[in-house]
Amino acid sequence: MSEHGHHIIKLSTLWNVAASLTVLTVLTVVVSNLGLPSPLDILSALVIALTKAYLVAAFFMGLRWDNKFNSVLIIGAVFFFLLMVGITMLDTMYRVEVVPSF
Repeated sequence: MSEHGHHIIKLSTLWNVAASLTVLTVLTVVVSNLGLPSPLDILSALVIALTKAYLVAAFFMGLRWDNKFNSVLIIGAVFFFLLMVGITMLDTMYRVEVVPSF
């Protein structure tokens, strides 16, 4: 795990993270039923999903106490993912209507 050996995570920390993940899951369902406009519904879902992914990676996978290079790799992967999603959203939001004859 880390250079100093294994890190023991307190049970209360794991329960707090699990409760936070449950609350964020409920928040995802609530936000999906609000009927937000097109770009906001996707962005809110991505923010909640990335927050849940951070909690899982940091606490359940132990990246919070692991080598910092692994955290840099995860941050780079998330940045690349957001870049690709952003480029895709730019493409779909400003697309010209399809010709009806096709």
